[in-house]
Amino acid sequence: MKKEDLPLDVDLTGKVAVVTGAGGVLCSLMAKALAAAGAKVALLDRNLANAAKYAEEIVADGGIARGYEANVLQKDSLAKCHKQVLEELGKCDILVNGAGGNNPMATTDKEYFELGDIEADVKSFFDLTAEGVNFVFDLNFMGTLLPIQEFARDMMGRKGCTILNVSSMNAFTPLTKIPAYSGAKAAISNFTQWLAVHFSKVGVRVNAIAPGFLSTRQNAALLWNDDGTPTARTAKIINATPMGRFGEPEELLGSLLFLLSERAAGFITGVVLPIDGGFSAYSGV
Repeated sequence: MKKEDLPLDVDLTGKVAVVTGAGGVLCSLMAKALAAAGAKVALLDRNLANAAKYAEEIVADGGIARGYEANVLQKDSLAKCHKQVLEELGKCDILVNGAGGNNPMATTDKEYFELGDIEADVKSFFDLTAEGVNFVFDLNFMGTLLPIQEFARDMMGRKGCTILNVSSMNAFTPLTKIPAYSGAKAAISNFTQWLAVHFSKVGVRVNAIAPGFLSTRQNAALLWNDDGTPTARTAKIINATPMGRFGEPEELLGSLLFLLSERAAGFITGVVLPIDGGFSAYSGV
């Protein structure tokens, strides 16, 4: 990605940006955008090979980037990674918390509970496991809190530092079948507001984006049948999205760059910006 490919002309030259979950499709794209805007980017992921691959792509495009192995749920892992980033890139100015996700153990099979479901061969609300629910909450909430505890130490009292969390439009209205993920993302939105107030006296802005439905490789099986036709869930999504389509990953980048730009958004903190084609605003009638 080149600077001319960006939707906004934002200059992040001299900034060090840390992106968690950067071995995935969406967060690697964010990392590429930050590098194209001039930032030195640390791509963090449990899968070092993926992080390194995307970092190499950034370097090939003329940017500065390094891939790092880091587990956002382990303080020791984050501390080790932080030390490497300090030595190789410098102090963190921008932190994008993109690591997160759901787990089948915290997902129901059906949208509505019906009499007989407990005895039937379906995974109902009563079959959700503590292990699965804890995993989803930890990955999304603790996987945001712990990287902030580690990397935001660099930001205290320094001008122009900012944190961007990744919430979801299901933080506004919970989606069916995924109570733990919806609740965890609601916690991210609330935490974003709390932290924006908490850090307001030391020069650090904290905001979040709330993506709606995007069609990517990771969720393709849920949205499209083998023959390329839409699944029943896809039809419901499109019908509930006023703009009548899925979002494109690239459509996250304008909001990302805007909120991270001190010049454009220097007086904005504590907001959660939906990027969802109107999904969170639509009542269904």
